[in-house]
Formats: sequence, C-alpha cells, structure tokens
Amino acid sequence: METRPVVTCFLRSEGAVLLLRRSDAVGSYRGQWGGVAGHVADDAGRDRNPETAARAEISEETGLNDAVTLVRRGDSFRVADADQGVRWVVHPFLFDCDGRGVTTNEETTETAWLHPPEILSRETVPRLWTAWDRVRPRVATVHEDRTHGSAWLSLRALEVLRDEATLADAGRTDDLETAERDSDDWDALAALAAEIRDARPSMVVVANRLNRAMAAVTDESPAAVERAATEALTHAVTADRVAAAVAAERVGDRLATLSRSGTVRAVVDAAAPEAVLVTESRPGGEGVGVAEALADSTAVTLTTDAAFGYELDAWNADALVVGADRVLPDGRVVNKAGTRSAALSAAAAGADCYAVCATDKIAPRSEWDCEERDSQEVYDGGADIAVENPTFDLTPASAVTVVTERGVVDTDEIGEIADAHRQRSEWADGG
Repeated sequence: METRPVVTCFLRSEGAVLLLRRSDAVGSYRGQWGGVAGHVADDAGRDRNPETAARAEISEETGLNDAVTLVRRGDSFRVADADQGVRWVVHPFLFDCDGRGVTTNEETTETAWLHPPEILSRETVPRLWTAWDRVRPRVATVHEDRTHGSAWLSLRALEVLRDEATLADAGRTDDLETAERDSDDWDALAALAAEIRDARPSMVVVANRLNRAMAAVTDESPAAVERAATEALTHAVTADRVAAAVAAERVGDRLATLSRSGTVRAVVDAAAPEAVLVTESRPGGEGVGVAEALADSTAVTLTTDAAFGYELDAWNADALVVGADRVLPDGRVVNKAGTRSAALSAAAAGADCYAVCATDKIAPRSEWDCEERDSQEVYDGGADIAVENPTFDLTPASAVTVVTERGVVDTDEIGEIADAHRQRSEWADGG
C-alpha cells in the first residue's frame, strides 16, 4: 500500500471553520466535505515542509493566504484506505483567519463556514473530526496561553465546552437508561465548565461567557450544552464586533492607544483614522507591535510611556482608546498598567477617553488583582529597594467612558449588568 503525506488545514473565523466540498476535478473523495487539503509533495513530486504545503494549499484553494495566522500544528496520524490503495499520513493545521471572502479553484464546488460539531453530521473525507481533534483548543489552551487577549481566550473557552459536549453526545452508548446517561454527562460537563471558567481567574470575560452558556442550559444534556455554548459563542463574537463599531463612530481622526487589544484594533480598522499615536507599553512593549501592525494602513507615531501624557496634548489627540481587562460594578476600569495615567492625561489634554469592551467584561464583583510581575524587570541591583511592578492598574470611572455593544453605559447600567452576571454565575449552585 502506497504511503502519501497530506495536509488538512482548518481556517477558523469567529468560532466557525471553513469546509470545502470536493469537486469531480479531484482524484479522491469527490462530493465529500473536507478542510483545505492537498499533498505535501508539490506537482513535480518534490517533498515540501508540511507547513509550506499547507500555506500553498490555502493560497490555491481559498485565496486567503494573506489573512491567516498559524495557531497550531497537530500531531500527524495515518488513515488506511484499501479501496484507494493508499495509506494517508495526515498533517493537521489550524489557522485563524481575518476574513471570509473565499476564492475557490476547480477542486471545490461549495464552501461553508460551520461550527466544527457539524463535521459529525456531514459526509466528509475520512476522519476529518480526528484532524480537528488534533488541533482544537483544550482547557490547557485557556490556562497556558500568554500571547492572546482575554476576549480571544473567552472564545476558545466556549469552543472547548462546545466540542466536549459534542463528543459526550456522540459517544454515548445504549447500555444505560437515558436519564442516567444524561445525569452522568451533565455532571462531567458541569465539572469541565467550572474548570474552564476558573482557568484564568483574572480574566472575567472567560468566566462570564462560560456562565452565560451554562446558565442557559435547560435540560442538562450534552446536546443542550453544545447548543448553549454555540449560542454563547455567537453572542460573544457579535458583542465584540458591535462594541468596536459603536466606538469607531465616536473617536475622531487622531486616535491614541497604549497596548495590544483586539477590540482596539477593530476600532482602528473601522474608524480608519488619519493618524494613530501609540505608546511602547512597558512591561512587555507590545505597543511596538501594535504600531508595526497599523503602519501599513495609517500614519503612526510611537512614543515612550513617560512621554505619552505630553504627546497626547502636543500631538493633538481627539481620543484615547483602550481596551478593558475588566470593568468593576462601580464603573472603574482595570486595564494594562499605564491606562490610569494615560486617561488622566487625556482629560488634561481635552481628549476623550474610551474603554471599549463587550458587556461580558463587566465584573460581577469588585475584586481585582494587579498581578505583580517580576521585580527584576524594574531593578535587579543590590540596594534595599521595594519594587512595585503591576501588570494592571485601576482607572476611576470619572476619567473614562465605557463603550459596549449597548452603546455608552453609565455607572447605574454597569451595576445592573454586573448583577445579571452575578445571577448567571449561580448555575453551579443550582441557583
């Protein structure tokens, strides 16, 4: 039996993945659904690096090669097909995709952006779910990731719950009474949801979105958990998008910001300002990456944290736009260290300060943690010096306008939303 290495690529956008229906122009599995796929060897029969092959297939089959970012390469696996006389060695990949405008070639007759559980109900190429299983997010993704923001991780948390519920529903056997099966599955999924919810205690949006899903479950079955997780995922994606669009209408032509935030990037993309001022944003310096990412689309000025307050005034900023790690019930905003001084400087310069976030970032309670970083980032000498090196700081409600998918929310509305989040968090107690 001939062995042929191939790639299967999942392009993910807003929790859904792209599936393509194979045409009569391909040599195998005509009419079946798959990811972006192809041989590792090129047309001349030369072996390629699997990632090189994956990116080439994405370009040829979708035209989205400039819109994708590699998330994960999964472990390869073998699929023996006696009818084809081939043993496939499948190399699975997951890419995040910024757009959905697919341009197909002759190998595809139809495309669809679907939530992965639908793989199990479609006629697909062999073991397509196995390929997804090798790259899909796990609890460890939420717990260990230190690259992405909290909104991104909240979507991954919901994907974990959705997919695990799908597996629980699909894997049940008939040797138990239905009520007993559902009870066992519910207990396991509830424990999993609690584990995911608590994986990043500083990221309130992860907990709020898991609580939203679990509080919506009515019949305590895996199918109900899958539906609730998928609906919560759709709600989250929409809320993040709308919050950015609402803010984009308010910010003006000269916009300042201070750290990496997916929501702020969405505001900038929607507002298309004529110029952006960015501070370097220590510790971590992610403001430099933000400046580089924006440089192709607008005029960018990068400055130091120490000079940011002065530059807000001298640069004539219309608005300071920041994300929010969390909004406390009284309207105070917890965000990257430097936000407080930037907000107060913006007020002195006559610039508006907007904290842009979905309402799911409003905390049900007032607790927060500044998350002290390693003191040696600031001072590693031998003198007896106390060092404070917080990751987050606290901005007073009077210095910032909170913009959400509901529009601008005042402190009374923030308190009401916090109450609703608190009530949803009681699902685990049977409340």
